[in-house]
Amino acid sequence: MEGNSNPVARATQAHMEADEEERDPESNSSQQPLLKRSRTLSSSPLALVGAKVSHIESLDYEINENDLFKHDWRSRSKVQVLQYIFLKWSLACLVGLLTGLIATLINLAVENIAGYKLLSVVSFIEKDRYLHGFLYFTGVNFLLTLVAAVLCVCFAPTAAGPGIPEIKAYLNGVDTPNMFGATTLIVKIIGSIGAVAAGLDLGKEGPLVHIGSCIASLLGQGGPDNHRIKWQWLRYFNNDRDRRDLITCGSSSGVCAAFRAPVGGVLFSLEEVATWWRSALLWRTFFSTAVVVVVLRTFIEICNSGKCGLFGTGGLIMFDVSNVPVRYHVMDIIPVTLIGIIGGILGGLYNHILHKVLRLYNLINQKGKMHKLLLALSVSVFTSVCQYCLPFLADCKACDPSFPETCPTNGRSGNFKQFNCPNGHYNDLATLLLTTNDDAVRNIFSSNTPTEFQPSSILIFFILYCILGLITFGIAVPSGLFLPIILMGSAYGRLLGMAMGSYTNIDQGLYAVLGAASLMAGSMRMTVSLCVIFLELTNNLLLLPITMIVLLIAKTVGDSFNPSIYEIILELKGLPFLDAHPEPWMRTLTVGELVDAKPPVITLSGIEKVSRIVDVLRNTTHNGFPVLDEGVVPPSGLANVATELHGLILRAHLVLALKKKWFLQEKRRTEEWEVREKFSWVELAEREGKIEEVAVTSEEMEMYIDLHPLTNTTPYTVIESMSVAKAMVLFRQVGLRHLLVVPKYEAAGVSPVVGILTRQDLRAFNILTAFPHLERSKSGQKH
Repeated sequence: MEGNSNPVARATQAHMEADEEERDPESNSSQQPLLKRSRTLSSSPLALVGAKVSHIESLDYEINENDLFKHDWRSRSKVQVLQYIFLKWSLACLVGLLTGLIATLINLAVENIAGYKLLSVVSFIEKDRYLHGFLYFTGVNFLLTLVAAVLCVCFAPTAAGPGIPEIKAYLNGVDTPNMFGATTLIVKIIGSIGAVAAGLDLGKEGPLVHIGSCIASLLGQGGPDNHRIKWQWLRYFNNDRDRRDLITCGSSSGVCAAFRAPVGGVLFSLEEVATWWRSALLWRTFFSTAVVVVVLRTFIEICNSGKCGLFGTGGLIMFDVSNVPVRYHVMDIIPVTLIGIIGGILGGLYNHILHKVLRLYNLINQKGKMHKLLLALSVSVFTSVCQYCLPFLADCKACDPSFPETCPTNGRSGNFKQFNCPNGHYNDLATLLLTTNDDAVRNIFSSNTPTEFQPSSILIFFILYCILGLITFGIAVPSGLFLPIILMGSAYGRLLGMAMGSYTNIDQGLYAVLGAASLMAGSMRMTVSLCVIFLELTNNLLLLPITMIVLLIAKTVGDSFNPSIYEIILELKGLPFLDAHPEPWMRTLTVGELVDAKPPVITLSGIEKVSRIVDVLRNTTHNGFPVLDEGVVPPSGLANVATELHGLILRAHLVLALKKKWFLQEKRRTEEWEVREKFSWVELAEREGKIEEVAVTSEEMEMYIDLHPLTNTTPYTVIESMSVAKAMVLFRQVGLRHLLVVPKYEAAGVSPVVGILTRQDLRAFNILTAFPHLERSKSGQKH
């Protein structure tokens, strides 16, 4: 638990249905409870990370301006400053380079594994050995899913899912344990290959964002936690602020690698995952994505010469519709608006049902590892059965000589799969189902082919992928949401294009593109980044105006139903994400009232006894303590003596002082040279160490520690009359871990600090637990 908040632990499960409270011995009820307050302010530092409920800490994005930091900052030469800047750009380049290489590796593996699997199935079908083809297709998909699921369940549970909600939480200031480790990275890569090659209704876009963030985190800290490189130049990045910037570069690189969209990748981080942004970070993320594009383009040129097996031109999602003439008609505004409305409604409905499915899956997953594996494998078998058997329901269509591509085709990819049809005919449903997800999107986006697909086939495809999109996300494999949503949206978009017929000038393939964009905006609630991503995906600038209209309408409609899918997942996992917009009722509550609902703040003296520090650390779980100096003589004209708020000291720094035995025989202030001999600012950046690991003798307990040199003398403070809404905006925008509340009036005997607010204290759910009357007034404050 952080700061001096009430240590009430609620066992938090992902479905957030049951809260179990247990009072810690450290807790004390407030002396004067507020009117209408049912209990003290409770805060849960627990969240679902991977497969288990983990203790959640906040990150220290604030600069800790203690004496050691100030000395180091003053003593830095111009060469060291330039070295720091150069290393930041070098690491941004490495993040882009490695992300691009791993993305290429994943695409090569997926296209080759899936390609040889489909070629083998086609060979069985050509010999009319349909049962053998079915068993082979289902068996291979089963084994690939088994590999991905076993890795996630047994070795790295945090590698399951997309990873984007956890990245969002991290950049918001929440330290999610084991999310960016080396094991997670390896399992994410192998698991993504297995899950996508198995034909499951999921994409590699979300996992690539997570992979890019893992690479960035590992580079910034010098490797895995147990085998970190202690090179001197890496000391510059031994802090949460610079690691946050690197992970932002990594997430942008992941999106760029998934969609070949460098500008879209930067905007995705800006709009969706990043909480804190500045122009220098914009340049570095753009540089990282530029490096990714260069790497991808290089390998595309190599693969076009046939040196990559079955990779060819597939794998790297690029749905080029630039050859389609885009002409607008006045009547086209009706179907374009309709697509946006449908996308918003279906996006909200998808989020609602997926929320219920994820709650159900959480109950199943709690039963143990075997249940997780069985769930994943059951979804795999169901998917394989549907993909192989449903094409038999479609009628064979005769090939039209006007088709721009070869018809029919029997290869790994192609727009006119023969499947079970006679020569000169093709099966349009097999074209969409018996292929990779990337090729399925490419086929349904196909332009200048108004008669290629039957409405019944597109309808079957749409219904199937709605079902698969709901039951696949949440199983124990790496999975992304982008591609399933694109597949669903493109299906109803194409259906609408067919229904419009000659009443529109827009090609059916472009309707499919607009449908995909509308459902993504309706579910994920992104606009600017999605618009640019689709522009870079389709390579058709003429689509820009109607794409913007569709995205705006879909997001507006979706927002009227529920939050975005990533916000829903954050809530399910219990991650304490602070939203950009405070609740309206927060303006009626002051921070003074909020801290009054907490136990009294625990403070330390500037020169504190060792026994007092050990007692505080052993009996509390707080991570920050105000440091006060009593009997300070203020400037002339004021009272004779006063109590000074010297600053805030972190728990990790107290543990470090105890470990280093920095004890004094008498109660005195230390000199600056004494501090520099014992500590370095690099050591203070580390957050390792627990009080249980420290051994202190009875003689040492009677000694003293001078806390002044280790104290952050410039903590952020707010006056007790400030509204909670205003304090929350400050807390989020600055990236704080602790926010001190100071009294409005100064008087003798009044402490210079009223209390401490932390992330958990500013969460709406926790506030409403202590002030239930605010819940009743919420409906009357819609402004």
